[in-house]
Amino acid sequence: MDADKIDADDRLARIAGAIAEPARARMLCCLLDGHARTSTELSVVADVSPSTASAHLARLKDDALLEQLVQGRHRYWRLASRDVAAALEALLVVAGVPRAPFEPSTPTRLRQARTCYDHMAGTLAVELHEHCLAQGWLDDASAPGEYALTPDGATHFVRLGVDVAALRKLRRRFACPCLDWSERKPHLGGALGAAVLQLALAKGWVEQDLDSRALAVPARGRRAMLAAFGLVSPA
Repeated sequence: MDADKIDADDRLARIAGAIAEPARARMLCCLLDGHARTSTELSVVADVSPSTASAHLARLKDDALLEQLVQGRHRYWRLASRDVAAALEALLVVAGVPRAPFEPSTPTRLRQARTCYDHMAGTLAVELHEHCLAQGWLDDASAPGEYALTPDGATHFVRLGVDVAALRKLRRRFACPCLDWSERKPHLGGALGAAVLQLALAKGWVEQDLDSRALAVPARGRRAMLAAFGLVSPA
């Protein structure tokens, strides 16, 4: 028998074994919604102790089913790739069991929009980040955890009024994904993310709360911002 086929069969058996354990299966299915979670949260989902959860997570990471994200002092887990998600989705179809949606506990006032250091976070920021990726304006192939602007992206941000050339000269990361603690998906950080927040404040798309990190988003401002990024048609 062909050696490559044997290796593939062995690999498939190991992956199937990793998924087949009930606690690990619950962790994987929980992460299918695209939102990252901590090991503590996953231990609750899996109904196991934190130490047992750590062992399960290590196994899933070793088998390239999960990857760990580091955000300051916090550690989060998410599915390692779209291929992993597609495989799990197919298995759930066979199993015939729906999965529960992600339900954040963050207060609505903070969840919609807020500051994260010097850039914008919350559902609006995550939406803009995902749109920039989908449009091909951000390129994540240059270095792990870093973004470069594509030519189309540079053109768009300059048209918005962002001084891209000046941002490139700053002694800080130009652009990077920053995991949003309420949405558990990335928003845009770095110098470019900070410039977007300043642009949004200057144009009145969002308004800074005087005594908290919350950002007010007037209906007109939200529509104007989404239109500027091409997410809705201009009024």
